[in-house]
Amino acid sequence: MSYIKAEDILPRELLETIQQYVDGQLIYIPCKEKQEWGSGTNAKAFFRERNERIYKSFQSGSSTGELALTFSLSEKSIQRILHTQKLAKSLDVESR
Repeated sequence: MSYIKAEDILPRELLETIQQYVDGQLIYIPCKEKQEWGSGTNAKAFFRERNERIYKSFQSGSSTGELALTFSLSEKSIQRILHTQKLAKSLDVESR
């Protein structure tokens, strides 16, 4: 993120009003709409599909150690993914 001089882009009246609150200090102005994580890339879909494969492999008999090696993750990460997937599946079943 780069800095932009307020005096280069804001009307003088608005700049003077802002100076009443934060004279000479840096301020952050957030975007109007916050983008969801992964919305600009395929990361969200990639991880969702990977986690589904991990869960299905575990249900088919793969151990957490095998899954950790296959997916290049720690066993703790595999356990966390399995717990999250199991919880999501149980909530999905309950909502039907």
